[in-house]
Amino acid sequence: MIPVIKIEDYCYDLPDERIAKYPLPERDSSKLLRYKDGKVDEFVFRSLPDLLPEGSLMVFNDTKVVPARLRFRRESGANIEIFCLEPVDPPEYNTAFASTSSCVWKCVIGNAKRWKGDILTLYNPDNSPEVAELDPRARLVGRDDRTGEVEFTWEGGHPFSNVLDICGSVPIPPYLNRGTEDIDIERYQTLYARVRGSVAAPTAGLHFTGRVLEGIRSRRIGVGNVCLHVGAGTFLPVKSAEISGHPMHREPFSVSLDLLRRIRDNAGSLIAVGTTSVRTLESLYYVGVSCIEKGVPEDVGQWVPYQRDHPYSVGESIDAIIRYLEKENLDEVKVGTRIIIVPGFKFRLVDVLVTNFHQPESTLILLISAFVGGDWRVIYDYALANGFRFLSYGDSSVLFRGDAIANSCEIA
Repeated sequence: MIPVIKIEDYCYDLPDERIAKYPLPERDSSKLLRYKDGKVDEFVFRSLPDLLPEGSLMVFNDTKVVPARLRFRRESGANIEIFCLEPVDPPEYNTAFASTSSCVWKCVIGNAKRWKGDILTLYNPDNSPEVAELDPRARLVGRDDRTGEVEFTWEGGHPFSNVLDICGSVPIPPYLNRGTEDIDIERYQTLYARVRGSVAAPTAGLHFTGRVLEGIRSRRIGVGNVCLHVGAGTFLPVKSAEISGHPMHREPFSVSLDLLRRIRDNAGSLIAVGTTSVRTLESLYYVGVSCIEKGVPEDVGQWVPYQRDHPYSVGESIDAIIRYLEKENLDEVKVGTRIIIVPGFKFRLVDVLVTNFHQPESTLILLISAFVGGDWRVIYDYALANGFRFLSYGDSSVLFRGDAIANSCEIA
């Protein structure tokens, strides 16, 4: 049954001056709020390892942000901004990035009403010879309410990844109300980013440094990576009065066979770094249900967790994915998810969450509320009253579920 939730109940007053417009000089010097057993206190982020239970397994999202924002121009002089979301032809990220003359992407198009379907040339105000040599063009293939399909063509035989590196800019969040600057190239990217594909950073990971990671390992906490490519839907506001009217965007993710085995054998808490890691890990349970009932992994629909009871244990679900991969001689599961996590959601894998502070009336606030049993206002009121910085470049939190110990035993 789809939960009845009014989005206005998840609003709070966020003054503009509390939004961090730039990162701090040191990644791990941000403030860290801890929520545990219904209580809130604060630390500095570099103290995180000491706050985590030994013997846990910590999971990161190693997706890498691509410079996916491109500025084109019509012959009339009108600027058209094109924000690449996901590849259409070819449909796989790796093959799309490797394309050497053309590809089609699903895009968000700024100033779209002024684009009449003519072929655009890239805006090159500095007369860059590299850009001139590539001569990128854009042609509108089709459009819907929010997005359009755009065919890109270019010269010189360079892979599309190089075209983006030379011609694109890092798509920092619109609520920063500024243009992309040199600092964003380094700092709007996690240290462990590896797999190209995201148009937004998994920002919970922006605080991690080498010394924090070393501290985590020194406490016998295992680490592993999933990869979920973050789409621009992370920026889209909830426009419906009730959450049932909000469509979640599909995000592709992959999890290795090795990590699936480690999750199955993990006897301690499972720690997710970021809401994208939570959505990936919790989606795995329903991917396993698909393997049990249909024999193959399938995409996870938005409301699948709420539509019926699922009687399988986490162990049975994860084992089903493992058996499928072993049978097919595959080393990772690759599917997509539209899962939405709201109050009433049954968490099956994640016990501890490291995350930033999110926008009012967002799906991420709903996720936080679900995770902490409705105590999100306690957390956010404390953060607002104690000088925490908000959103992508803001401070961090580590949140413990009240029933984490009981649930962590279900995997064994």
